[in-house]
Amino acid sequence: MQKIKLNILGLSVSQSQSGAYALVLAEENGDRRIPIIIGPIEAQSIAIQLEGLKPPRPLTHDLFKYLASSFDIIITEVIINKLEEGIFYSELICVKGDVEVVIDSRTSDAVALALRFNCPIYTTDEILDRAGIVIEFESEHSQEEWHQLSSDEPKKGKHEYEKYTSAELSQMLNNAIHAEDYEKASAIRDEITRRKKE
Repeated sequence: MQKIKLNILGLSVSQSQSGAYALVLAEENGDRRIPIIIGPIEAQSIAIQLEGLKPPRPLTHDLFKYLASSFDIIITEVIINKLEEGIFYSELICVKGDVEVVIDSRTSDAVALALRFNCPIYTTDEILDRAGIVIEFESEHSQEEWHQLSSDEPKKGKHEYEKYTSAELSQMLNNAIHAEDYEKASAIRDEITRRKKE
């Protein structure tokens, strides 16, 4: 089986299923994309890791990593190995010393764990042929939309937090993280990042 490496292109609110999100994985050396519908909890777990946010208490995937690390178990790679009736199936390749164990996993959980273990995500050419799509972006703005986790609520404006000072934004970011409002925290972090680029 030839493995093809995938990178996370982004998260977006699903247009087809209410309350769900679309995780988009991109072929590393190609144009094909795999959109995977995932639940809001898994989307939140993936988003806060992508944004580099630190929750005050460990989320389920953080807890899994702490537990595995405590027993010297690491995940070396994730493989999206099967597609049946529109559902993607994945495997976690786990290693402890010389012992390797393959564990079945939901793809959303596998991706959340891959981010925490900093391990690669792979799939097969067959799955990319069956489920891969090529997305043509008409502008930079439309491409950026795939790189952020959108809120279910309409945006208040491109820079809804621009009226606040940098110090206020930092405090608001800390408050949002402690309140476990990661969508708000992500939006505030976007504004802080935008200012640093100016």
